[in-house]
Amino acid sequence: MTRTSLTDVACSIARATDLFADAWTALIMRDVLMGVTRFDDIAHDLGISRKVLAARLSRLVEEGVLRRERYQDHPPREHYVATEKGADLYPVLLALMRWGDRWQSGGSGPPLRLHHVECGHDTEPVTVCARCGGALTVDNTTHLPGPGGRVGPGTRVVGPLVAGRRQAD
Repeated sequence: MTRTSLTDVACSIARATDLFADAWTALIMRDVLMGVTRFDDIAHDLGISRKVLAARLSRLVEEGVLRRERYQDHPPREHYVATEKGADLYPVLLALMRWGDRWQSGGSGPPLRLHHVECGHDTEPVTVCARCGGALTVDNTTHLPGPGGRVGPGTRVVGPLVAGRRQAD
């Protein structure tokens, strides 16, 4: 089955999920960001086929999300390290983790605790306003037109809806 590319859709969510919405890709990034960086270790941890893992890692390197880094010369060995672009996926993974903890835990509770090293406390990831620090929810936010917005595939209905909105003064 051929997958439709979303890279040309004027929507940041579409463009991001074009690369990142694959479950294996999210789990690969989880592993790398948690310190599992060697090919064999990732394959063993996830139980993923080597062919699928190689393809996902190649795409992540090609897209600048990960980079290969030599950690041993004889024999030559490399591992995968998140770039700045890759590290910026961490809040996305935390948001997925929080949602999964709340809605998909099956009553057994979260599989991990998130510990904030700077303050020394366990915490939950939350999405907050960069200006005031208030929590962002579907009820207290709206979407306004941005400079890259356009109507087209993937935004034929939502594009005009957003374009008709104006910021409240």
